[in-house]
Amino acid sequence: MRVAITGASGLIGRHLTAALIGRGDEVVPLSRSNGQVHGVPTVEWDPVFEDLPGAAMDGVDAIVNLAGASVAEGRWTREHRKLIHDSRVITTTRIADALAAGDGPRVLVSGSATGYYGNRGDELLGEPAGPGTGFLSEVAVAWEAAAMAASRGGVRVAVSRTGMVLAEDGGVIPRLAKLARAGMAGPLAGGRQWVPWVDIADVVGMILAAVGDDAWEGPFNNVAPEPMRQADVAKAFGRAVGRPAVMPTPALALKLTLGDAAVLVTDSHRTDPVVARARGYGWEYGDLDASLGARIP
Repeated sequence: MRVAITGASGLIGRHLTAALIGRGDEVVPLSRSNGQVHGVPTVEWDPVFEDLPGAAMDGVDAIVNLAGASVAEGRWTREHRKLIHDSRVITTTRIADALAAGDGPRVLVSGSATGYYGNRGDELLGEPAGPGTGFLSEVAVAWEAAAMAASRGGVRVAVSRTGMVLAEDGGVIPRLAKLARAGMAGPLAGGRQWVPWVDIADVVGMILAAVGDDAWEGPFNNVAPEPMRQADVAKAFGRAVGRPAVMPTPALALKLTLGDAAVLVTDSHRTDPVVARARGYGWEYGDLDASLGARIP
């Protein structure tokens, strides 16, 4: 199988590329800059100014679209908000327009996030649940709509609403493990909010399932089988490093430190992976302690 990946140099993209190569598939990594991902040269593409290159279409069976500027780096200034939005929506629109034209692969698996649901408290959120409110929800709605436009040309589109990814080489683990070892990774903003965590192995596993199985169509929650309250996540990090996780951080301190981006840790997303369960997906890491034990050095 030949798979083109946007965002191939990012956390999920790197792991997905490795998994595809490991099973004998061919990868076409797309990037804004010249380089390599796991030894595979990237195809340069700036989606703001350029149409999808032919290398991402010729002989390609599926496109996995993971492009998007980080939402966790820096404050959400007006400029950064625009970058977060445009890096997702413009890129996805370019891809969908090319696929809807009828040439190239007939499968698109596109990224999204559990931020689609907004802050919903204890509400159980399966894929049919509607979007919430706020900046992240608005971005996710536009992002998903851009991807689904590819279906106009008969393309099967699956959308991965990904939660908090646990990986040893990026994301939250390096940061939270460091805080946990210092005894500072206690409850955040009270700790009652639900955290839709997921191990990187299962993020990749569900994307691969969506690439290869026609039954995966539309949005799917790319999360672990059971979300956990943030206070319980903090305790799990403490257990993983052998330190108590008791020092709390109030919501006001998070707001002062992170600005509007504080919603990344204060919003509650009690997501339920209904689609993955119905498709028979078997989680490699359905238990948070097992995931952290495998990912924290």
